[in-house]
Amino acid sequence: MKIIFLGTGTSYGLPIIGSKHPVCLSKNPKDKRLRSSILIEKNKKVFLIDCSPDFRYQMLRCNYKKLDAIFVTHEHYDHIGGLDDIRPFYIKNKKPISIYGLRRVLENIKQRFYYFFSENKKSNILKLSIHELDQYKDFFFVEYFKIFPLSIWHGILPILGFRIENFAYITDASNIPIHTIQKLKNLDILVLNILRKKIQKSSILNESLKIVKKINPKKTYFTHISHLLGFHEEIQKKLPKNVDLAYDGLII
Repeated sequence: MKIIFLGTGTSYGLPIIGSKHPVCLSKNPKDKRLRSSILIEKNKKVFLIDCSPDFRYQMLRCNYKKLDAIFVTHEHYDHIGGLDDIRPFYIKNKKPISIYGLRRVLENIKQRFYYFFSENKKSNILKLSIHELDQYKDFFFVEYFKIFPLSIWHGILPILGFRIENFAYITDASNIPIHTIQKLKNLDILVLNILRKKIQKSSILNESLKIVKKINPKKTYFTHISHLLGFHEEIQKKLPKNVDLAYDGLII
């Protein structure tokens, strides 16, 4: 399995427009972060988790010309804002692209991108195959792969993470329920957002590292990183050996 970090930033991205914060002014490429999303390639199938507003540039940058399915964690703009830019994949393959998410999330997408679902064939330049995940409490199959939806909390909003084999991706989590922690055992790789319960960066890291310790994966990568965390190189030096900050373009 090949994982490509398309973006590792928060909803603002880094640098933030007009900001003079030192991290936003950094010259280090690892401090420049597009909105969070990853690409997964396995057995010539290509899956996307979240479709950020930066999707077009992200796909051009990694030079991928194929997309088989999209998994959506939740309906916030930084996670679905790039959906219109999947049109070239549909135009090329003439095949509806499967999108998976909670019913609430998919209904939101239908409202925001209503023209995808128009009955006017001339204006319907993109077709999505909708798959609701509310009824799947354990796992579902996509292209013969077993996918585990992971129930997590983003504030008071229930959202999803995803586990594929011994890899799991969780972003925007403010709380991970015990029953989900149990589904995350025996992981080779965990991707987890930086949990921002407090502003102080030491507290941010401590909260996140506590979750990592509970799950105990072989390797963890932090994503959804704010300028408030600090410079990439400085924070990386403070992390345990089995924990790294992800950065845009990282391939594992």
